[in-house]
Amino acid sequence: MNSPAETNSHSLSNDTQKMVQKINGLGTDEKLALLYFIYEEMGDSITPAAPEAAEPELAPVLLGDFYNLSDDEQLNIMRAIVNRDDTPYSRDYGALTANNQLVVWYAWAVGMGDKIVDIPEGYEATEAVNGVLGDIEGLDFEQQISVLRDVANNMGHTDVKPIATQAEVGKTSSL
Repeated sequence: MNSPAETNSHSLSNDTQKMVQKINGLGTDEKLALLYFIYEEMGDSITPAAPEAAEPELAPVLLGDFYNLSDDEQLNIMRAIVNRDDTPYSRDYGALTANNQLVVWYAWAVGMGDKIVDIPEGYEATEAVNGVLGDIEGLDFEQQISVLRDVANNMGHTDVKPIATQAEVGKTSSL
């Protein structure tokens, strides 16, 4: 069976597929730090694309109830989403479109340190995180969005399976 990154990356260029693979190779907390730094350093260019293409009212649990939880609860939920664990919040996230998933991360990045658990004081990004961040900054805007959309879409839990192709099932569709 293909991994989620393999099944969703058919629309990405070779460069962006390699970038997604690098990101998928990071640890859970490294991915969370990377998302934070992406929005912190590149938010001005990335954020306009996500909110305009999304419907944040479709994520009331993640963009409403979530804000009332403790820092530890929020961090555990974020980790569960990154790890694709089968939890209620991870399922709510997994049910969203990729654009709405980007809005969730954007909203959480904007709220960090206020309503959302902040990155630990004195946190030093790993060499791997810094390397990937530099690589992402080197991509053009469309590639950046494609990578972020693919990464965001490979998080969260869902029971929905991709529809088998004709080549996989050996049958043609009938009318």
